[in-house]
Amino acid sequence: MPQLMTTNALVFCPHGGKGTSIPSSLKWSIQGGFVLRENDTGVLACPSVPSCAGYVLKSMHLNTTVIDGAAAVLVTDFNQTTTGLPLLIAETHTTLDNSTPAPVPAGADAPPLSPELLDTTPPVVVPVMPIATFNSITMLPVTLPLAFTVSSPFPLKWVATRLSEPPNAGHADLTNGAPGAVLAPAGGVWTAPALTVTLTLSAAYMAGLGIGIHHFYFTGVNQRGLSASAESVLTVT
Repeated sequence: MPQLMTTNALVFCPHGGKGTSIPSSLKWSIQGGFVLRENDTGVLACPSVPSCAGYVLKSMHLNTTVIDGAAAVLVTDFNQTTTGLPLLIAETHTTLDNSTPAPVPAGADAPPLSPELLDTTPPVVVPVMPIATFNSITMLPVTLPLAFTVSSPFPLKWVATRLSEPPNAGHADLTNGAPGAVLAPAGGVWTAPALTVTLTLSAAYMAGLGIGIHHFYFTGVNQRGLSASAESVLTVT
């Protein structure tokens, strides 16, 4: 199993902002760093606008370690910033969590991990159209398809997110689509090793974003919790 996550972990958002994790329990430490639990929070020194600001840690419950009633977080558990982008997390200590949710008979050894939990390779995500433009005067193109291909031998889910730069700074979760932003397929379900997801934007939707730069991120997550993301950048003039 992977390393337990502590307050010494190096945490970054995709923009390079460094995170500081805040432990809710001080009962267990590893090399001076307190082990983090589900729903522990952190702040990010994110240079982007809108800022990633912070995060709330979640456990994927691939282990059974509990501290004061809350699951311990693994380095490989998929976690996101407040804007929905994946966190990049790395530890230097060597303490692994070998607990398993499967019942182990008394006196017996835990069964070996399944291939999907032994997988250490993040998914591969490729944007078909990394750069796109829309003219709010001519209202062209009428529609804009932003497609992403994602692959992994052990897929779990995907997430679509929009981040807009000033003067129209904001962010939105588009995993289920939105009026004028239609996903095919939608909902974040990922079961086949290779998948193409297309986000089709209408002219009205793009005009409504406002003049400026808008980032459309697509993140794939495998069953181990490892993730990768790519983006298409839309400039509205």
